[in-house]
Amino acid sequence: MKQNPIYSLFILLVFTLSCKTQTQSTNWQMLFNGKTLDGWEKAGENQESITVENGTIKCSGARCHLFYKGEFKNFEFEAEIKTNEHSNSGIFIHTKYQKKGWPENGYEVQVNNSYRGSAKYPERRKTGSIYNIRNVYYPLVSDNEWFKMRIKVVENHIEVFVNNVKVTDYIEPENAWRWKGGEKLKLSRGTFALQAHDPESTTYFRNIKVKVLPAGKKLKVEDKSWDTTITKLMKSGFPFVDFHVHLKGGLTIDEVVENSQRLGINYGVAPNCGLHFPVTNDSTLYEYIRRVAGSPTFKGMQAEGREWIKLFSPEAIAKFDYVFTDAMTFTDRKGRRNRIWIPEEVWVDDKQQFMDDLVAKIEAIFSHEPVDIYVNPTVLPAEIMPEYDALWTDERMKRVIKVLADNNVALEINARYKVPHAKMIKMAKKAGVKFSFGTNNTGRELGNLQYCLEMIEECGLTPNDMFEIKPDSEKPINVKGLPNKITG
Repeated sequence: MKQNPIYSLFILLVFTLSCKTQTQSTNWQMLFNGKTLDGWEKAGENQESITVENGTIKCSGARCHLFYKGEFKNFEFEAEIKTNEHSNSGIFIHTKYQKKGWPENGYEVQVNNSYRGSAKYPERRKTGSIYNIRNVYYPLVSDNEWFKMRIKVVENHIEVFVNNVKVTDYIEPENAWRWKGGEKLKLSRGTFALQAHDPESTTYFRNIKVKVLPAGKKLKVEDKSWDTTITKLMKSGFPFVDFHVHLKGGLTIDEVVENSQRLGINYGVAPNCGLHFPVTNDSTLYEYIRRVAGSPTFKGMQAEGREWIKLFSPEAIAKFDYVFTDAMTFTDRKGRRNRIWIPEEVWVDDKQQFMDDLVAKIEAIFSHEPVDIYVNPTVLPAEIMPEYDALWTDERMKRVIKVLADNNVALEINARYKVPHAKMIKMAKKAGVKFSFGTNNTGRELGNLQYCLEMIEECGLTPNDMFEIKPDSEKPINVKGLPNKITG
């Protein structure tokens, strides 16, 4: 019987695709059989900290490391992981077996979803961080649930994915800056290691596998000096976060994330919420939350005007990681609604009187409204901004600092307006006020927080001086609630 040539071609195509699929599926090599630690080797004095339990590798107890017996250069590594409330673990790549101490070679990719460390040794670096090189401060997943981590390395390029969301993208430059004792924290080739960290930490790993990748091209680093700057901040544990970003001028959440991973700056993204703004009620607020959900960014709310407390429910407000406001919109003693960034909507009848009224408004706002951060701080109308240093007297600055300190409200250092000046920052630091960084962009350009970098240096700011997201029980909306009276 003569075979139909079209049928023969179809059979050949199916066979070819089948072979190709099988070849691709066998590229993954399982590194753990679910029963024993064959192929792995423990290191350290506390080898009882790493065991096999119910088909998982359990890392629980004092410091110990588990090294895989193999060597890799370009690869994709994947594992399913589950943490508890005190988990602080890691996956080392391009490392080498050593009998004791922390692995000196290659990089650690952090596993820590919620553990905050201690007052003496705070731990802000979250899951997906390339430890001390590119830190991630936003927790993308929760404890007590399995999630997938994938690490891809090709030549000098590392990408880290959590549940298939890219959280870190790092290109290592030639002769990258490293601190004394950290000279070997670079890409070369090596093996993997899992970490047990301390007695309270328990982390589980399963379905551990690797796919070897072919050689690729080394990528070029755009600005090596910036790489050095940001790596020095990461090493010090400085939470370099821009909490004041808006999706304006066509800027998308994907572009924000891309910018974050290119520069190493973490971001908090916030809509403008209030009268005559895009988000005006719970319905539009929830719609915004759905739009940015799942992105590796903090989710903030900018409370606009004084009427915002009447427009949104406590339940909706509490969905955000943090809330911030400014004193740029208020009703003055003559009943006029001032928006001081718009020249035709601000009235300065008397400079000194205006300043006294502004400080009184700031005191009222931050005494009563449930917010985390005072943003665009100390900004004045354009007509009197040149007199900023003269109008912002020590007495006025002290009053503002006191209301922030009394109500646990952070003070933003704003890169766009370059405020407040160093003198007020130093006064606030002495009073125990925490600080945040913010751009307050009006378009797609986010910059690199240059003014904030200058203030870190000039004012001697440390990681412990910086604002951190509060647990739900400590959020101002859950502590203060919404006031009944609008502050004006």
